Amino acid sequence: MVSFLKALLYGAGGVVVVGMATLVAFQEKLVYVPALPGLPRPYSITPARLLLDYEDVWLRSSDGVRLHSWFVKHEPPVRGPTILFFQENAGNIAHRLEFVRIMMQKLHCNVFMLSYRGYGESDGYPSQHGIIKDAQAALDHLTQRNDIDTSRIVVFGRSLGGAVGSILAKNNPDKVSAIILENTFTSILDMAGVMMPFLKWFIGGGASRGPKVLNCLVRSPWSTIDVIGQIKQPILFLSGLQDELVPPSHMQMLYSKAVEHNRYCRFVEFPTGMHMDTWFSGGDRYWRNIQLFLDQYVPEIQQCKSSCKLDDDDNDNGNAVKSINGSDNQARCAAHSVDFASLSQCHIQKMPKM
Repeated sequence: MVSFLKALLYGAGGVVVVGMATLVAFQEKLVYVPALPGLPRPYSITPARLLLDYEDVWLRSSDGVRLHSWFVKHEPPVRGPTILFFQENAGNIAHRLEFVRIMMQKLHCNVFMLSYRGYGESDGYPSQHGIIKDAQAALDHLTQRNDIDTSRIVVFGRSLGGAVGSILAKNNPDKVSAIILENTFTSILDMAGVMMPFLKWFIGGGASRGPKVLNCLVRSPWSTIDVIGQIKQPILFLSGLQDELVPPSHMQMLYSKAVEHNRYCRFVEFPTGMHMDTWFSGGDRYWRNIQLFLDQYVPEIQQCKSSCKLDDDDNDNGNAVKSINGSDNQARCAAHSVDFASLSQCHIQKMPKM
């Protein structure tokens, strides 16, 4: 019996040692995959291949890293929303161009595509602290442009991009109007247990029941579950129920945490959606839900003011109009940078269920 216990202890100790060595030596390579297997890191195509009007934009992060991005402009020009798109962890922005082409066609928007440091043509090496700076540089650039409606900047993040976008939205409530999350994980700590089950007892986020002795070694925890409850802007969750990488339960947990603090959340499931193809398998329903979300929470200022005028006219005519209280109204209007005083009587309707 004693020998068995010793063997058990040695075995557990061996797992911890192997886990520590794996995390310390390879964690960046596991989390960040700038080049897909068999493909070069540089872009295989540019937006011009898909007949998209675009410009190369070079940025500097706050720590001096040179970053590359594409600003893809809707043709003909529109004053619609501008989507700040954050990609998954594998490949580069060129691999998302078909998705962006369809997005622009369906939503009539501009799209800003950032290459994280170490990805595509950007310099540097990827890390959580660094990519957070990269995202901020992209947002700061957009807010300084005079050819877009800066009150309608919407963050869209898929998988890792959702973790990046969540931190950016939390840190910039006055610059980001709304955020869309697709197939995003609760944290890299939780994903480590999913990808390497033998580590599950020793690493994990808040839902883990183990001692989590390896958590301190993770340099890029990307703990979206700890951030999501601090986001005040409207959030749309898009979840593919056949996701083979991130368990769909992660999106459910994020949504549950968000609605505790934010009443402007919407959750949409796609029964056949996998990790990378939810936008494709979801078909028109996918785009329709995004459009409804944008129409409700990121409207054109002129449209919202016109709506308010109609409501004021209705009030003058003695018609009953449901208004919202001052604090809620201020939060809603701040989501798309509309002057609070001008919208004090705005009528807000619930988004219809799909």
